[in-house]
Amino acid sequence: MNNLVIMPTENRERMNLGEFAEEATIIEETAISNKSLHFIEANTQEATLQHLKNDCITPVFAKDNELTVNHAAFIETVWEAANSYYNGETIGTPDIRVSHVIKGRIPEAIHKPANQLLESDKTIYYERAVFSIDIPTIYETVEGNKLNLSIVGVRAYNQMNLYSKKVPELFRLAIGFKNQVCCNMCIFTDGYKDDLRVSNTSELYRSALELFNNYNPAKHLHLMQQLGNTSMSEHQFAQILGKMRLYQCLPNGYQKRMPRMLLTDTQINSVAKAYINDENFGSFGNDLNMWKFYNLLTGANKSSYIDSFLDRSLNATEMAVGINAALHGDEHYKWFID
Repeated sequence: MNNLVIMPTENRERMNLGEFAEEATIIEETAISNKSLHFIEANTQEATLQHLKNDCITPVFAKDNELTVNHAAFIETVWEAANSYYNGETIGTPDIRVSHVIKGRIPEAIHKPANQLLESDKTIYYERAVFSIDIPTIYETVEGNKLNLSIVGVRAYNQMNLYSKKVPELFRLAIGFKNQVCCNMCIFTDGYKDDLRVSNTSELYRSALELFNNYNPAKHLHLMQQLGNTSMSEHQFAQILGKMRLYQCLPNGYQKRMPRMLLTDTQINSVAKAYINDENFGSFGNDLNMWKFYNLLTGANKSSYIDSFLDRSLNATEMAVGINAALHGDEHYKWFID
């Protein structure tokens, strides 16, 4: 175990990542992203920061007409925080995905038939937005897959009450690694704030810096590296899939005593199909190592809606690590392999 993952800067304490990570490397050039792959799919569409700033209105809290922190401000604030904290590294431009467009009209177009509306007559904003900011100069290779450090943020207006007076607003923010082979997101507990509530961009900026500072990338890398050391048989994999399907039907009281499992039946089916067909992580007819199993889970999670994407990303890590421990005799996730 040696070398560093993050280049130290003047305003950040040196981190001894070699305590955990293996063969981490610093590079100077920016990795070329594969635009045909997306870190989330579902019913999302690509958007640019300029589109969000120039073409979208900003929702308000209805009872006092106070502005929300809109999607563009959220993305720009976290981007600025990343550039500040990781000064000296290459910071990519945000990859933005949106969904659930909310349409409206300007007052002058109220009486126009819908088929006669001009683009200038319409107003829009998106109920949900997610972005990913890659830092390609901080990377590692795990089981032959290159992972870039990546910052991911989620904003979903449907999880707030915009009909009330202004209150601290809900954001979700994570920092972890993105598998460049498939753009699967790898999220670790220490790198995720699932209930970040702030009232303005200044508070958001400070919270982002706090998250970056508390996250230990080398520990996260070490956790993922350990997954490649354990394998399961096809029979064990089929047993786990069956238990995951059964989990959805357990009585509430029984289910609450179990470790949480957030994947849907459709996503569990996707895991099964990928086990047979995925060119990177499929292992049909062979033993399946836990790193590949983890990527089958994170790959299936790419079909999640934006508002549940990060929660399920973290849960994929919990499931992979927990089942890995169960294969070594731990009791907590034992139900899934029995």
